Amino acid sequence: MISSSDILTRVRRIELRTSKLANDLMVGAYNSQFKGRGMNFEELREYAPGDDVRTIDWNVTARMRRPFVKLHREERELSVLLVLDVSASGDFGSTHRTKREVAAEIAGTLAFSAIRNGDKVGLLLFSEEVELFLPPKKGRRHLLRLIREALFFRPRGRGTRIESALSFLNHVMHRRSIVFLISDFLHGSGDGKRDIFQEIGRTNSRHDLVCIQLQDDRERALPTAGMLVVEDLETGEVIEVDSTRETVRDAFAASVARRQETLDRALMQSGVDMLRLGAKDDHAAALQHFFEHRRRR
Repeated sequence: MISSSDILTRVRRIELRTSKLANDLMVGAYNSQFKGRGMNFEELREYAPGDDVRTIDWNVTARMRRPFVKLHREERELSVLLVLDVSASGDFGSTHRTKREVAAEIAGTLAFSAIRNGDKVGLLLFSEEVELFLPPKKGRRHLLRLIREALFFRPRGRGTRIESALSFLNHVMHRRSIVFLISDFLHGSGDGKRDIFQEIGRTNSRHDLVCIQLQDDRERALPTAGMLVVEDLETGEVIEVDSTRETVRDAFAASVARRQETLDRALMQSGVDMLRLGAKDDHAAALQHFFEHRRRR
């Protein structure tokens, strides 16, 4: 059982690290990528010379038989929602940190960047069900609670149902938001469940969805280490594999590649951007580069 003082110490450590990362690297990249993306409809008026033709409302134009344009005003703040996979596979880590801890640090960096930019931040934790939803808010106390829940929340479920989380999100988040889906995508992506990818596409049509995939080296390639007992943390399935056999290692690598290819193809078809991060990566620098690449594109 983790004590309250230990929880506070670890949350404070994450706060200090992610705050520094956000200050040093992230805020400029975040601001240039997302600020001004939120627009509210203000009025409809007749077209005037010099108006951007892309703002023409063709339905109204057809009914009125003369051109009309939609006018929007920029929102002063955005809503950012961090959607974190807290299924049992997040408890794995071949380095000194688990994927759950890496996810919490990434979430903290994004949350600090948003708060420093004047935006609201919310959190949705999911396994095979929605575990926790904290609506977007501002403020340091709210931000520290996000970090604490990302690190220490104990989920009821062990499995993963991404589509359930996104379906819930689409019902409760009516305002267009920036959504960061953070998961290892090990379960439910590439096993024929098309509803997962359909829900991802539906979410991206309503919001700006960015997928962040967490990867561990030991989940991408088997080491040559003799007979291994491998357990699936979500299903509890246990198998023995002889990692000294090249055919076994090749089959494992091929399976990983097929699953990744299926995921990549589905996200590309939905127009969703993907960023892959490992436990050893410099997360803030990778996020900064990712945002700047999106802005240039």
